Amino acid sequence: MIATLPLPTTGTVAQVIQLAVAPVFLLAGIGAFLNVTAGRLSRIVDRARTIEPELLAARGGEHDRLQAEIRTLDRRMALVSQAIFSSVLAAVLICAVVVLLFAAGLTGAHLGTAIALLFIGAMIAVGWGFAVFLFETRVGSRSVRIRTEILEHMAERD
Repeated sequence: MIATLPLPTTGTVAQVIQLAVAPVFLLAGIGAFLNVTAGRLSRIVDRARTIEPELLAARGGEHDRLQAEIRTLDRRMALVSQAIFSSVLAAVLICAVVVLLFAAGLTGAHLGTAIALLFIGAMIAVGWGFAVFLFETRVGSRSVRIRTEILEHMAERD
């Protein structure tokens, strides 16, 4: 004999939707963060592309300065990419939480432990993404310095 699942009531579905609202808002927040990180990555890549031909044409101290800058940009690209990966991982885990919330609510399955573990994993991933992004912003702010020769440059007198 095949067991059939009871059809969910409207009240049951409404309760599951209420439970799923918080993770969905979290997804929206992660999406906004991904927008910020993708924009930052784009600006870093654009700067690296601008420097590449200048680096190949430069000599002496200017070459060394550009080489150091492009190495910093490469490090920053890796950091932002890691923050994006962690945030997307968190979003995927939160999607799994929402799916399991619905599955548990509609079938009566006991999935509380799995839901909790997935949510904990999502929080670890999003927290790690934020921490890496914080570190990248520190690397970026330290690398944006005005050179002494520019600060001390004097205009020629007529």
